[in-house]
Amino acid sequence: MARPIGIDLFAGAGGLSLGFEQAGFDIAAAVEIDPIHCATHEYNFPNTKTICASVVDVTGDQIRSLSNLQDREIDVVFGGAPCQGFSMIGKRAFDDQRNQLVFHYVRLVRELQPKYCVFENVKGLTLGKHAQFLSELIGELNDAGYQVVLPYKVLNASNFGVPQSRERLFLMAARHDQVLPQYPQPSERKVSVWDALGDLPDADKFASLRDVDNVEVEWKTTSIYARRLRGQQIDQEDYSYKRKFDKNRLTCSLQTEHTEASKIRFLATVPGKTESISRFLRLNPDGLCNTLRAGTDSARGAHTSPRPIHPVFPRVITVREAARLHSYPDWFRLHVTKWHGFRQIGNSVPPLLGRAVASSVLAALGELPAKPSTSIKLGNPALLSMNMGAAAAYFAVSRDVIAQRVRRIQDSITIENNHVEVSNNPEESGLKLLS
Repeated sequence: MARPIGIDLFAGAGGLSLGFEQAGFDIAAAVEIDPIHCATHEYNFPNTKTICASVVDVTGDQIRSLSNLQDREIDVVFGGAPCQGFSMIGKRAFDDQRNQLVFHYVRLVRELQPKYCVFENVKGLTLGKHAQFLSELIGELNDAGYQVVLPYKVLNASNFGVPQSRERLFLMAARHDQVLPQYPQPSERKVSVWDALGDLPDADKFASLRDVDNVEVEWKTTSIYARRLRGQQIDQEDYSYKRKFDKNRLTCSLQTEHTEASKIRFLATVPGKTESISRFLRLNPDGLCNTLRAGTDSARGAHTSPRPIHPVFPRVITVREAARLHSYPDWFRLHVTKWHGFRQIGNSVPPLLGRAVASSVLAALGELPAKPSTSIKLGNPALLSMNMGAAAAYFAVSRDVIAQRVRRIQDSITIENNHVEVSNNPEESGLKLLS
């Protein structure tokens, strides 16, 4: 029996792709402009057609052709346009050119004519002058033949089984001939930071993780949340394809070096409080993680966003630990560099939150989710270590599709394989130079 079909626009590394797959959809195509994100997406979703292009430059017919859909009806199109123009962090500019990508989202919905569409973005889009922009978006969708379910909802991932406080705006809309879906209801079940991190071995204990992001190690997992992410316990509500992976390989765990003075300050910080010099939050093992953010891209200096301090160890969290706090399963791998890995997590929707929304769409379709009997072999690990030049060449696009800028900031900048670690003051950030 064929599963419903979904298409991911602005796919990034694939948080929403995974959420919709877990709800019972097959992801036919994923459109993403960044070649490095595309490479990561292709590794984790080898059966999905990853289209490395801007939504500005692709048509609905091209998506259908590239993903071999022909005239097959599409059940849902989903995605969130880059949100720097709306975000409550920094300057909010209503006329930001990046906001025009939202209207290309509507154009592709109009051309593909899915039964349903889901638009995701930052909470800031609901505030002030941006509410007017949101009204215009709803009007555009109405003109395209879609009724938006109102009032729209800001959903917090922590209410859907994710151990992180992360609020995101969702718009759900149905084609005029379809039943309206309902926004998902919050769950009573809460997951803590320690549920997510308590079993993971300390990356600092393995010398090899100074140079590579994975190591073979055996460990025991007890929390239900972590056992599900590790593939040791069945999640009855997960209808994704099983992935073949080594459950005893700790991945995405490249170390971050800190000065001894920073380590002392980190340990002296009360869990749940902010360290006074770095301004990093030390995670409370019994609480939630704060919102994990992406940092800035290469064009704006390649800053890594502040990472939380581990609740036990005197260091910031690893990419794998961030992935656990974001509800990514352990088979899901991010780019091997910390900068790209954290950026991919910070820009993505937690899969469990995506799953909740996608399940509401599936219910409106009148479909019962079905667990596939086949499994998926993950892609070539080389996809996870490509720099921009290699990834661009792999997808046959210009390496300049993503603006690049490297500038000197005082005396602290390190560049390794297109991975940029920047700090105005290494002592204040708690980071040592890598070279």
